[in-house]
Amino acid sequence: MAEYALIGKPRPQLGARDKVTGKALFTDDIAVPNPLTVMILRATVASAKLLGVDTKRARAMAGVRAVITGVDFDRKFGVLPISKDEPPLARDRVRYVGEPVAAVAAETRDIAQAALRTIRVRYAHTTPCLDIRAALRNTDAPIHPELQRPDNIHKAVRQSFGDVAAGFEQAQVTVGKHFRFASVSHAFTEPHATRVVIDANGNLSVYSATQVPHYLHRALAEVLHLPMRRIRVIKPCLGGGFGGKSDPFPHEMIAAKLALISGRNTRVVLDREEVFYSHHGRHATDMSMRLGYHPQHGITAVSARIRIMGGAYGSFGIVTSYYNGVLLQGPYRLGALEFSCDRVYTNSPMCGAMRGHGGVNPRFAVEVLLDMACEQAGQDPCEARLAMVHAENSLTPNQFRITSCGLKQGLIDAMERSGWRDKFRKLPYAKGIGVACGFFISGSALPIHRDGTPASSVRLSLATDGSLTVYSGAADIGQGSDTILALMVAEVLGVALEQVSVVSSDTRLCPVDLGSYSSRVTFMAGNAARNAAIRMRRCLLEAACTELDLPVPGRTAPNKAEDFFRQGRRAPDFDADFLGANPDYADGFEFCNGEIIAPGKAGRVEFASAARRACQGTGTLETLGTYQAPSMGGNFKGAGAGLSPSYSFTAFITEVRVDPDTGFIQVTKTTCAHDAGMVLNPLAVAGQIHGSIHMGLGQALMEEIDLDHGAVQNAGLLGYAIPSAFEMPDIDIVPVHSDESEGPFGAKEAGEGVLAPFMPSVANAVHDAVGIRLTELPMRPDRVLAALQRVRRA
Repeated sequence: MAEYALIGKPRPQLGARDKVTGKALFTDDIAVPNPLTVMILRATVASAKLLGVDTKRARAMAGVRAVITGVDFDRKFGVLPISKDEPPLARDRVRYVGEPVAAVAAETRDIAQAALRTIRVRYAHTTPCLDIRAALRNTDAPIHPELQRPDNIHKAVRQSFGDVAAGFEQAQVTVGKHFRFASVSHAFTEPHATRVVIDANGNLSVYSATQVPHYLHRALAEVLHLPMRRIRVIKPCLGGGFGGKSDPFPHEMIAAKLALISGRNTRVVLDREEVFYSHHGRHATDMSMRLGYHPQHGITAVSARIRIMGGAYGSFGIVTSYYNGVLLQGPYRLGALEFSCDRVYTNSPMCGAMRGHGGVNPRFAVEVLLDMACEQAGQDPCEARLAMVHAENSLTPNQFRITSCGLKQGLIDAMERSGWRDKFRKLPYAKGIGVACGFFISGSALPIHRDGTPASSVRLSLATDGSLTVYSGAADIGQGSDTILALMVAEVLGVALEQVSVVSSDTRLCPVDLGSYSSRVTFMAGNAARNAAIRMRRCLLEAACTELDLPVPGRTAPNKAEDFFRQGRRAPDFDADFLGANPDYADGFEFCNGEIIAPGKAGRVEFASAARRACQGTGTLETLGTYQAPSMGGNFKGAGAGLSPSYSFTAFITEVRVDPDTGFIQVTKTTCAHDAGMVLNPLAVAGQIHGSIHMGLGQALMEEIDLDHGAVQNAGLLGYAIPSAFEMPDIDIVPVHSDESEGPFGAKEAGEGVLAPFMPSVANAVHDAVGIRLTELPMRPDRVLAALQRVRRA
């Protein structure tokens, strides 16, 4: 493994001190001059035609400056260009309890609330479809009649790879179960918030708690009929997202529209109840799955029938529908796979992208079934998994490219550190140990908008004093991506991290990055930043050669470098040799400790001196780095779903204690081996692992959205239970390394992939403890007790 000056060393995030001391500015902390307060009237019924919205009394109230309804918008929006089905305000009908119907901008919050109380809405109630079965059965009650579909299916995916029938014939053991999963919320700390500043020319600056400034920029321009140049989107510090802020949202469109109408700045902050109405959480899922297994051949076939509850609108649902099936192809070699997934519209708050979206629930099912198959075949479930792990530089059945995989050694080390062989099937009753594995993408290889925009672009600026500034559209949502971008630059150029500043998530100042979702930022924006730094290195190398009167590598005369800088030309787009993974960058010079050292110690120049020379005649020097995934994948429909330049791999070995009298499950310890390639910042990766375990613990044991007639009954952090620090298990993180040559310094994702296998490791440990198979999440005490009763009766 290569030794680096900064890479691989634990360090706090940039801005961490400001966050812990309360100095960091989140969206609701942004002070804008004299803003109007925006409040939203929400539907009280799940399904109805909208006959009229009477706003006369609200408009007449003193202190009310603007009122809008659905008629003020004529365009719908959505994060996916093929699924723009959501209006900013309901226009012809309402489709869920909590849907925005009207909005008010007033001088104070009290006036805005009073104005909302005067608005009268007339509904013509229609038959609601409140769950998957009702939506599929009531085809005469379409939730989106404008789509002219004979059913309420938003997206139907059918894919098959390999000979599934032959795979099941080859199997020595075939197992199958039906699984159910409740919808869960992201439960992020910071509620949705937006500030809009309007200038004298009607241009908008939109500060918003978003993971996707670029997509919000596009959506605002389209919905408001404004050119993108008249809108600026800025993401301040973000208090958690986990996918829950990766869509454009109605409140952002509403606040911007009210600013345009009133000519005043506006502010909107959703209360916690409104956050739960907005939802965009994990899809409630019904799933039937069969798995064929042979002790010598591993998993011979998987067949899955999946239905997911989408809610009223599309969000990321089309992508989720594919991910439910295609992500079953890792982390093991698979003989054949077939799956169907129907995403069904329902009259409920919409589901969307949530950490590991689409891959979490199916991973639970396949890992539980694999555990069952190993038990029937008389095999140790860890040993069986070791024999099936993907080999490096291999292909899955649908042509996912596996470039690196450190899972096998990681699982071996986890077995040793957890004492697996001394504990499995040997612990006293009510104590158990279980294993599960998973994998996830390092960003989607294909962009949502296929317009030639790079996946990520980074602009790097050098000043005469040697200071460096990274400009990136990537959104730091607490995962520390700003720190990673600074690390890329500091490592390549051999300067202290403190010498690098980062300006991010400002659509006016920063080049395009598609946002923080699908675990893409470290891999894609990190590569872009590294490439920008390599180009800057070349410029500084020429300056250093001029200072030392040495020939520039690849040039015949040293004075050419002088000419280059005096002409004030932008750094050229160097060839691929300069953008490779080779840490010596093929030039023989060393950039370290603030110096540039010539080959053979022929001379050295301080970084600051080279910077002054490089910036002569221009005052600053800029380079651009981009990243676009290489061409890969098949040519069949849906081949791009789940396609990624790299995949992470994870193994969990988890220990539990089950109280047979109360049904309470306590997770006591978990050992995690996560293959993130080269770990750029061990402190940040450990934080991501701990966060994934916390989120997985909640979905496994307690979290669920409670709906009654389409209305969320636990719309708050008192009613919606999430684990506290006291429920967290002891965590042992096993170091895992793999050589991911395409990642920045060999890195790949660590943000989402950790989550999925944790939950089935708990379920498999529960079986080891008390002999029950739980197939419904959350694994509440009443479900544990019911399963124990069934075992006792049997």
